[in-house]
Amino acid sequence: MKEQAAMSPIERRAGLSLAGIFVFRMLGLFLILPVFALYAEHLAGTTPLLVGIAIGAYGLTQAILQVPFGMISDRIGRKPVIIAGLLLFAIGSVIAARADTIWGVIVGRAIQGSGAIAAAIMALAADLTREEHRTKVMAMIGMSIGMAFALALVLGPILNQHIGVPGIFWVTAGLALAGVAIIVLAVPTPPRSSLHRDAEAVPALLGRVFRDGQLLRLDFGIFTLHLMLTSVFLALPLSLRDAGLPEARHWMLYLPVLLGSMVLMVPFVIAAEKHGRMKPVFLIAVALLVAALTLFWLGADALWALVLGLVVFFTAFNILEATLPSLVSRFAPADGKGTAMGVYSTSQFLGAFAGGAIGGWAHQHFGVTAVYLATALAALVWLLVASGMQNPRKLRNRVLKLEGEKSDAVIETLRRLEGIVEVARDPEQPLLYLKYDADLTDDERIEAAL
Repeated sequence: MKEQAAMSPIERRAGLSLAGIFVFRMLGLFLILPVFALYAEHLAGTTPLLVGIAIGAYGLTQAILQVPFGMISDRIGRKPVIIAGLLLFAIGSVIAARADTIWGVIVGRAIQGSGAIAAAIMALAADLTREEHRTKVMAMIGMSIGMAFALALVLGPILNQHIGVPGIFWVTAGLALAGVAIIVLAVPTPPRSSLHRDAEAVPALLGRVFRDGQLLRLDFGIFTLHLMLTSVFLALPLSLRDAGLPEARHWMLYLPVLLGSMVLMVPFVIAAEKHGRMKPVFLIAVALLVAALTLFWLGADALWALVLGLVVFFTAFNILEATLPSLVSRFAPADGKGTAMGVYSTSQFLGAFAGGAIGGWAHQHFGVTAVYLATALAALVWLLVASGMQNPRKLRNRVLKLEGEKSDAVIETLRRLEGIVEVARDPEQPLLYLKYDADLTDDERIEAAL
C-alpha cells in the first residue's frame, strides 16, 4: 500500500462543482420555507392542511425516486440522470411560479422533488474520486447542504420583499438551469461508472440495514427532525408576524440566530466526536428540541419567547444534523455505508412530507399553537426511542484497493490487526471495506501492517 497522495485537480474540481449543484438545488427547495405560509394565505383554495402538503410535497416524490434514480444512473450514466433531474426541478419551479391556486403549487413542488438526483450525485462523486479521498469530497457536499439551508432562511424573506414568492420560484428555476450548466461544463466525465458500496445503496444489503436496531433508531431520528423542521415553519412565520415582527424583517432575526446557534453547537460536537460522549450529547440535543418546541407552544404570542426558542431549536438542530450522519457511518456495515445512508436520506425526505401533512392538519383543526404541541410530542417520542441507543465506539471506515495476487493474505493480515472490527470484500471489484476502532488503530498502523 502506498502513502496517500494529495487530491488531484480533477478530484478538487469534482468536489467543488458537485457541491455547487447541491447548493443550487437545496436553495431551490428551502428558499420558500420561511415565507410560504404567509404567501399561501392569498392563494385560491388554501387551507392550512394544503399549505403543509405544498411545502412538504417534494419530500414524498424525492423519497420514492432517489434510490431508483441512483440505480438508473448505474446503467445509463450519471450525467444524463442528473441533467434530467435538474430539468424536472426547473419545470416544477415554473409550474409553482405560475400557479394561482394552492393545488398548482402542490403539483409544482411534487415535480421539483421528482428530480431526485442526490443518489446520482453521490455516485458521480465516487466515480471521480479515489477511495482515500472520497470521504473528503462527500464532506464538501454535506457542508454545502448545510450552507444552502442557512442561506435560504436569510435570503427567502429578502427575496420575498422584492420579487415575491412567484419570483422566488422563478429564481429556483434559474438555479436549476445553472446546475445543468455546471454539470455540462465544469464536472469532469468519469471514464466509467461503477457501483460503490460506500456511496450507493445496494438492494441486496437493504435487509441487513433494516434489521439493525441502531440504524433504525437513527432513521427514525432524521425522520422526526425534518418532520419538526417542516411543521415549525408552517407556524413560525405566522407567529412572528402576529407577535409584532414584520415579514420584511424576519431575516434580521434568522441571521443572528443561525450564526449564534452555529457557535453554540461547537462545544457539543467536540464533546461528542473528540471525547466519546456521543450518546449524552445526542440526548441533550433532542431534549433541547423538546424544550424549544414547548417554549414555542407556551409563548407563541411573545416575541422574546419565539426568539429564545429559535436559538435553542437551531442549536439542537445543528448538533443533530452534524452527529446523525456520523452515527450512521459508525453503525453501518463496512460494505453497507452507502445503503445505510440511502435509507437514512429516504427517511429524511419522508419526514419533510409527514411534517407538512401533520403540521398542516394540526393547524387546520386546532390552531397554530397545536403545531408546536404536536412537534414537541414528536420530539419527546424521539427522546424515548433514542434513549435505548448504544454509546458508539469511535469507529472509522476506509476503502482499500487490492493489488496483485495476495488479496487473501491481505485480508488475513487485516483481520489479525488490533482494532479492526470488520473486513468486507467487494464481490465485483478489487476492493476491501474496513471498519476499525480509532482508539486502537489508525491509517498509519494499517499501512504499516500491510
